[in-house]
Amino acid sequence: MNARTAILDRVRRAERTGHVPNVDRSRGPRTGVRLSPDEILGRFVQELTALGVQAFVEESGGGVCARLLALIGSRTVLRWDDEQLPYGAGRLFPSAATGRSTRDTQAAAEIGLTGADAGIAETGTLAVLSGDGKPRAASLLPPTHIAVVRRGDLLLSMGEFFQVHSDAMAGAACCTFITGPSRTADIELTLTLGVHGPGAVIVIVGP
Repeated sequence: MNARTAILDRVRRAERTGHVPNVDRSRGPRTGVRLSPDEILGRFVQELTALGVQAFVEESGGGVCARLLALIGSRTVLRWDDEQLPYGAGRLFPSAATGRSTRDTQAAAEIGLTGADAGIAETGTLAVLSGDGKPRAASLLPPTHIAVVRRGDLLLSMGEFFQVHSDAMAGAACCTFITGPSRTADIELTLTLGVHGPGAVIVIVGP
């Protein structure tokens, strides 16, 4: 049995036996119930952990910076510009590559350091709008992506993100939704991490 036949056979079996799982909607906006900021944060961290993402919650900007220094150490960095990173995180790595660096320099970076325009609690997704000073390569090219998210930018659902950021999306060079490390099963149907993007994602939530 070749791969094509095996895939089609699995699809046919799924059509016969597939079912829609029960989903608890009691905590979502469809019932009109609003979650508190602490509940949204808890849900976001829970979903990140389920995706295999390292998540850290810091109570101060200083805590965010200390965490970054501990995680990155002496490794090379490709980052957003200073003014685009919260908590002064960009100033910690003055020799890091940016979107203006040569392609070879960007490609050699071990860590990609970005902010995030939003964190989606329902799915543990990072919403990243690229543009001036916010190179898309920083979240896609290095093998490890570290994203710094402000607590005030956490939203419950993707629908809320579209409502809040519709104007920003219209003016962005690109909108990328990142849900955990890059995954693919294209190679002999074996799940592999890090083929089409970072194999490791770390999220730091600040105040």
